[in-house]
Amino acid sequence: MTGRVEHLCVAARHGDPIVSVEEVRAVADMGLEGDRNFGRVRQVTVVCTGELAAAAAELGIPAIPPGATRRNITVDLPSLPRATGAVIRLGEVTLEVLRDCPPCEVMEVAVAAGAREALRGRAGISARVAVGGVIRVGDPVEVTA
Repeated sequence: MTGRVEHLCVAARHGDPIVSVEEVRAVADMGLEGDRNFGRVRQVTVVCTGELAAAAAELGIPAIPPGATRRNITVDLPSLPRATGAVIRLGEVTLEVLRDCPPCEVMEVAVAAGAREALRGRAGISARVAVGGVIRVGDPVEVTA
């Protein structure tokens, strides 16, 4: 499955507003430079346009804006792998999937009433940076199992 990077964002600390960026450096086994999850187990979060579109349709809204889910990376794919160890390449960077990211109560305010339920199983994944480098908006994305 192939696609491209649509949106990138980071937040310096938990609870801080997210900041959209055109590129970000991913450091192996650490995460994204400048992001709140740098050095933690859940290093990077990824969400995809296909799953967001399905949730938006269920909610009866036109779209879920980039960054509304507070995930670091939005990719243009119909779905994301949830299996631990699945590989996602974003340009020169390789991520390994850790687990599904369940939506939290913030989605009710950031997206719309009912969003937490609509995003269940569609709110993205958390991953580990296996191979570092720079991720840029527009980079190719490839998913392998």
